[in-house]
Amino acid sequence: MNLLNILLDGTLAAGDYIGFTFFTGYMSMLAASIFFIVERGTVNDKWKTSMLISALITFIAAVHYFYMRGVWLETHESPTQFRYIDWTLTVPLMCIEYYLILKPAGAKGGMLSRLIFGSVVMLVAGYIGEAVVPAQNIMWGLISTAGWAIIIYEIYMGEASKLAAASTSEAVKSGYKVMRWFTLVGWAIYPIGYMMLPGNLLSGMAGNIDLAYNIADAVNKIGFGLVVYSIAKGATASEATSSAA
Repeated sequence: MNLLNILLDGTLAAGDYIGFTFFTGYMSMLAASIFFIVERGTVNDKWKTSMLISALITFIAAVHYFYMRGVWLETHESPTQFRYIDWTLTVPLMCIEYYLILKPAGAKGGMLSRLIFGSVVMLVAGYIGEAVVPAQNIMWGLISTAGWAIIIYEIYMGEASKLAAASTSEAVKSGYKVMRWFTLVGWAIYPIGYMMLPGNLLSGMAGNIDLAYNIADAVNKIGFGLVVYSIAKGATASEATSSAA
């Protein structure tokens, strides 16, 4: 049976909890995309791009999860290539969200460049260690973690953190704190999954790398978008109150 037939007619076996997360992953992220697009019309114009990016992140992920669940049903092997294609598109978009919400506070292109650079290092090194030279996955995992650390430094101690602290919008200040927690704690699930690869630090740990990745994707991408949505709604309400005063 070819992949197209699996995509259209694939049956989820009882007890296939990893396949279950592939199904729920693409349906929940598609639903989130629709929600963000619909709600985009309820916020001020300067927040509409942020809402659109949130919708794109979950929509891109939904399309990839549709294909990944087909790969899983056909082969029961990790759809590594599809997963990294997804991350290559969505992780930089999540970095762009930081820039967009801080742009009213004076965010510059340099901040965005550092965030994008960190994400590229993180993803390229992770892919090499997982799919190209898995025998050296510990070394490439350390390089990937360094890319993640660049992002963490920027949002906790760098320009992004300083701009958020100086913002006049309480919605931006509170929402930014939640966003960076997603990046610190939520994104930490990925290296835990990575360390479950054969020969890595947690290779003997019971579990499956796809289960860790699927849960992390759903929580981080949908949750991240909901935080952006709360910022946009809160700032819109605050601006409406100020205008009426």
